Amino acid sequence: MTNPYTRLAVAAAEWDDLHPRLAPVALRQLALLLASLRLASGEVAERAALLAARLLGEQLPDRFPGESRLAPAASASSAGHRGFIADDLAVLVLDGHRMVGPVLGELRDRLLAEPAIGDAEALEGGCDPYAPGLIRLRAAGGSVRLPVFQFAADGQPVAVVREVNRRLDADHDPWGAATWWLSPNAWLDEPPVGLIGGPAEEQLLVAAGLPTEG
Repeated sequence: MTNPYTRLAVAAAEWDDLHPRLAPVALRQLALLLASLRLASGEVAERAALLAARLLGEQLPDRFPGESRLAPAASASSAGHRGFIADDLAVLVLDGHRMVGPVLGELRDRLLAEPAIGDAEALEGGCDPYAPGLIRLRAAGGSVRLPVFQFAADGQPVAVVREVNRRLDADHDPWGAATWWLSPNAWLDEPPVGLIGGPAEEQLLVAAGLPTEG
């Protein structure tokens, strides 16, 4: 019998092909079920996973045949497909970005583990969290996290960071910009974040204009 969590993982892996085939009402239903799956545990989570898997089977019978073979309850821990897991589908549908799968999902978790603040914390610090040029990463459940390296001790955005973010198009690709800041840089010999506030800070502007490797 098919594990419902496996079906959700398959849908995440093939989302580019499957998403356009789902009617808007089906997408809304799927979103509600995935939200329940994310927030619940035990039998409630298993029920949400089963219903979400059945919805995919009803909407995409050619891709997910054998509705009766779905297991009534299953564990997410042993379910996956090509490195994708059921939660990756929740990220795609609910969080609205594509940092999923065996490579990008791991990178997403690493970036979200970096020190960050939310909108409320930024406002309390006297800073506008919605100012252009700030990296805003969407975490599970839709919460927004702003990496703290973007802010000075007084809570205001660091000017060079906002300019580099502009050059990296952080407004449209926040994950790419965050990866650039926090990953080793061959030209700078260290992650760019380490140069903020230092004597070599201006090199960041040059490095941000260089083509990336690969």
